[in-house]
Amino acid sequence: MKTKTIGKLVGKARREQGLSQAEAAGYLNVGTRFLSDLENRKPTIQLEKVLEVLNGLGFKVIAVPKASHKLIRYIEDHLNEK
Repeated sequence: MKTKTIGKLVGKARREQGLSQAEAAGYLNVGTRFLSDLENRKPTIQLEKVLEVLNGLGFKVIAVPKASHKLIRYIEDHLNEK
């Protein structure tokens, strides 16, 4: 998974929950700058904070072997749907 995919997930989840970046940052105990960088797909963000944000927004993070590439492609393709 790439940073842009994670950023897209986070932004979509935040908006679906009706939160501004400032509200979400406060709730997730991260700075608004960090959340903005994450949503805007900055490649050099701190992994530990990313995992905290994902958890706080209701995601369960799992590592899937590349052998499961069909599942990964399916998920990525469906992120583009609204």
